[in-house]
Amino acid sequence: MDPNAGKKQLINKLGREDLLKKLAAESFKRKTISFYRYVQITQPNEMRDQLYSLFTDLNCLGRIYLANEGINAQMNVPEHNWEKFVTSLYAFAEFANVPFKIAVEDDGKSFLKLQVKVRHQIVADGLKPEDYDVTNVGTHLDAENWNKALDEGAIVVDMRNHYESEIGRFENAILPEAETFREELPMVLEKLKGKENEKLLLYCTGGIRCEKTSAYLKHHGFKDVNQLHGGIIDYHRQIETKALPNKFHGVNFVFDERLGESISAEVISECHQCGKPSARHTNCANKACNLLFIQCDECAAKHQNTCTPTCLEVVNLPEEEQIAYRKKH
Repeated sequence: MDPNAGKKQLINKLGREDLLKKLAAESFKRKTISFYRYVQITQPNEMRDQLYSLFTDLNCLGRIYLANEGINAQMNVPEHNWEKFVTSLYAFAEFANVPFKIAVEDDGKSFLKLQVKVRHQIVADGLKPEDYDVTNVGTHLDAENWNKALDEGAIVVDMRNHYESEIGRFENAILPEAETFREELPMVLEKLKGKENEKLLLYCTGGIRCEKTSAYLKHHGFKDVNQLHGGIIDYHRQIETKALPNKFHGVNFVFDERLGESISAEVISECHQCGKPSARHTNCANKACNLLFIQCDECAAKHQNTCTPTCLEVVNLPEEEQIAYRKKH
């Protein structure tokens, strides 16, 4: 008898094409959300299996990271299972009443599969425990007070990667040319040197990177550190609800199948191939390349979602030759 018979499958084994077909065949809507919490998780591997089982039963999809320091989740939930999802998640003492950020633009196809992974940190930052105290973070500002601080001339820092800020950002923000959050922290510290007594405003997609950054800056002597409550995602909800002025220009980059959601009607970035206004990110169709770049619809059609003539040649090779090419590159 198979010793694994009857046990719940704890990993996804379907390919992308099968996942797309499965999602397209669904007759119900999904709600895309994100949430995080810094909280002590003593047994993240055990928690991982519990959450995978729970989310599988509720037909949730997404990407969830667990570590001893907490949880970082981006996922979608079938609308008919929403109440069960909230009740079941809040039943965990570690996640009771954790706030959710609801996606601005949502076609229900933000994620194709469920991944729950255990990591050393829920956001890779390269910091040592003695570099920050996550219990000593900046002041959380709602959209109204955030706008007021912007109008008063506070220093505002974008705590996202350069390809995120390229398509959308707040007015007069410092935009570090960083590829990763790990690279960005020392960059920001250097850029802000001498401004330890000035009012600082930090923002990111949903708030988690600012939580760590604010603790890091306070550890290094910055006195007046503030962060946008709920990040750009919740800022949009607040300005819509309260009819506040929108200080964000362009599109908010998101780490799922959508790759972006419009916060304003402006397009502030350009296609990397023809220079026309565009905020459409794509990954190069050449799997050996997979470069993330901005490409307008016209160039996507013309270049078959590739970034260079070489990549275009590769995607038109027979599949066997493409596989051989990837092995060499």
